[in-house]
Amino acid sequence: MDHNTLFDHLRKFDTPTICNALEIALGGRFTTGFTRQRLIAAFPKLPPIIGFARTLTVRCSVPFDAAARKERLLGYYEYLAQGPGPTISLVQDVDSQPGLGAFWGEVNTHVHWGLGCIGAVTNGSMRDLDMMCPQFQCLAATLSPSHAYVQVVDFAKPVDVLGMAVSDGDIVHADYHGAVVIPPAALEKLPAAIDLMARKEKVILDAARQPGFTAAKMRAAMAAADQVR
Repeated sequence: MDHNTLFDHLRKFDTPTICNALEIALGGRFTTGFTRQRLIAAFPKLPPIIGFARTLTVRCSVPFDAAARKERLLGYYEYLAQGPGPTISLVQDVDSQPGLGAFWGEVNTHVHWGLGCIGAVTNGSMRDLDMMCPQFQCLAATLSPSHAYVQVVDFAKPVDVLGMAVSDGDIVHADYHGAVVIPPAALEKLPAAIDLMARKEKVILDAARQPGFTAAKMRAAMAAADQVR
């Protein structure tokens, strides 16, 4: 199955479902590879996004040379547009207090969408919520009314976004719950893992929704779920 077909399928499921399915695909639970703080979704009702990471670091607290800032920003846009898509921008604000200035707003969301980027995840801030590109899902740690001295520091290098380590080209799935990196070896296993997980959960949910549900019936339902293959 090619990656576009897989991505189309995995967009049907929320990010917690992807995390649960990864436990099956990887053979156990894990404590890394996902965001670990609350994010604000610009458009909570948009479907989940999945794509290849484009990584970026920014800062907002120090003045810049306008010409140098412009060249770094254009260099990032050129990088963003390269390689397979769709892409997701993973942005680490490296200021001591991230979010002072917003990199994400009306202009950048439209520019990114035009360059084949479908969303962003950042420990920084966003603004212009009513004017952002409505198809572009932005997940940010906070809001700011100003862009302050926001500027590109570097790109295509590993970043840490709220406890989630991401490298250029990683596959990321995200929605209003947060984001998770999908290891390449697990990607093709996820559809079957989701199906198995759903069938196991159905046994328990069907039991829980019946009148007269008891702890003893829960024990029996868990035992039955364990037998689902």
